[in-house]
Amino acid sequence: MSRDMLIGEVSALTGVNIETIRYYERISLVPRQARSKGGRRSYGDSDVRRLAFIRRARDIGFSLADITSLLALAETGHRSCADVRTIAEKHRRAVETRIADLNCLHSLLSITISKCSGRKAPQCPVLDMLAETHSEAADQE
Repeated sequence: MSRDMLIGEVSALTGVNIETIRYYERISLVPRQARSKGGRRSYGDSDVRRLAFIRRARDIGFSLADITSLLALAETGHRSCADVRTIAEKHRRAVETRIADLNCLHSLLSITISKCSGRKAPQCPVLDMLAETHSEAADQE
């Protein structure tokens, strides 16, 4: 049985900010709810499930476009593990690229921090590193 909930309750249940819920409605990621005579929107359990799905997908880095595709695939009659797999593989490659970038950044910061004496000096290796262009920083590795 689906119960009627106000946006604040849905926000609290899902951890999705009220303004974000309204944004998701504007971009049709979440169905826009009809207003009652009192001017309030009423949400049900299916809205909570959908927003929880979106929140979890956003938490692990899926784009709104990918989430839209996943939601469409999740609808009855549209399920396709092959299509979901394609989206997940694309996301995994993006995560792997980001991990490689973060590992590079970690190494660069470690090297730069090790050069920093912590004393007052006319030059600071950390500030110097941050001022360098990306290509100059990559050359140091």
